[in-house]
Amino acid sequence: MMLTRRQVLGGGGALAAALSRSSPAAWAEEVVEITMRGRDDGSQVWFDPIGILIKPGQTVRWTNLNSGNSHTTTAYSPTNFERPRRMPGAAKPWDSGYLLPNESFSAAFTEQGVYDYYCVPHEHAGMVGRIIVGAPEAHGWTELVGANGDLPEKALKAFPKVENIMIRGVVQRD
Repeated sequence: MMLTRRQVLGGGGALAAALSRSSPAAWAEEVVEITMRGRDDGSQVWFDPIGILIKPGQTVRWTNLNSGNSHTTTAYSPTNFERPRRMPGAAKPWDSGYLLPNESFSAAFTEQGVYDYYCVPHEHAGMVGRIIVGAPEAHGWTELVGANGDLPEKALKAFPKVENIMIRGVVQRD
């Protein structure tokens, strides 16, 4: 069987694409899972885990596993309901919109820094989370850069400390 020039070039392109996926940049393709949960009676709602450390370029997928509620994952950013910025300035804010039970939403994180997010209908109940991208101590990050603004007291108390996330890698809800 004789191959045409087009077939040879096409095969070479596929090989180059496959090799590029084995580069360190492609290692960040691992998806990190965060679930949205709650008690059947609606008395408590939360993200699980509430704090996580990831590598630049990784994707986070939130899935609503709370059969009795819809939830959102929404970045603290002035572009989202004029909330205070609690994420790196160069990062793109996200808002999943309302997710019904068993629905998911994903976002990729490329900018290093601390990202705080919340559930729009349950922020007042302390349904918040924190993602750290990269290595904050390498950049001198010890506290979240950003204003508390008018965040509910229950939300402010729920955020895990940056140091705890850095030490553990993952922080579950108390």
